Amino acid sequence: MSNGDVYERTHDELDFEFLGNVRGKEWRVQTNVYGNGSTAAGREERYGLWFDPTEDFHRYAIHWTRDRIIFYIDDTPIREMVRTESMGAQFPSKPMSLYATIWDGSSWATSGGRYKVDYKYAPYVAEFADLALRGCAAGPAAACATSGGDDDAYGHAAAAMPPARRSAMEAFRARYMTYGYCYDRLRYPAPLPECSVGAEAAAFLPSGDARAALHRHGRRSRMRRGADFAV
Repeated sequence: MSNGDVYERTHDELDFEFLGNVRGKEWRVQTNVYGNGSTAAGREERYGLWFDPTEDFHRYAIHWTRDRIIFYIDDTPIREMVRTESMGAQFPSKPMSLYATIWDGSSWATSGGRYKVDYKYAPYVAEFADLALRGCAAGPAAACATSGGDDDAYGHAAAAMPPARRSAMEAFRARYMTYGYCYDRLRYPAPLPECSVGAEAAAFLPSGDARAALHRHGRRSRMRRGADFAV
């Protein structure tokens, strides 16, 4: 999601980015939150996946309200960003469009740019199904006219993630998160103001990368949800 075509220097952006993989190892996905052109203050997180996204459809969703942003994979919340006063205009707040692209990020994406795209395997194809967009009219006086108001597609209010979903999110992050901007002391000697860093910071290197290597070979099926769809 982006509005870079309208706001060239002050664009907002929310992303799922698949960063590729090395054969036989886990795929990685990155989420981005940029507001008001704040790419220099990137709010990126990366995670390993418990499945191969090229083998079947899965459900990817972003729940974006004026107060918080929640990313989901297969109905499991993986990241929540709550709007804080200190973020100011860096919390995405302008109307955005939805884009799906394939682009060459091999200068940085796969193991820090170690592995490049091999164009002998082109053309590259991405398939999508059952796209669903739900939203409200834009503008300061706009309000949702649909039933449910601020309830998300999963049936709970934006202001209160149910305990079971929050527990699922925390479990996902403890097991699969491989990089967090809030722990990146090289890029941010002082954490960005919305970051609340506690004892879990010990699990991350000063680069923001998780200390523990992920060893999940043969265990992808444990969290597979069945016939999910890409959104």
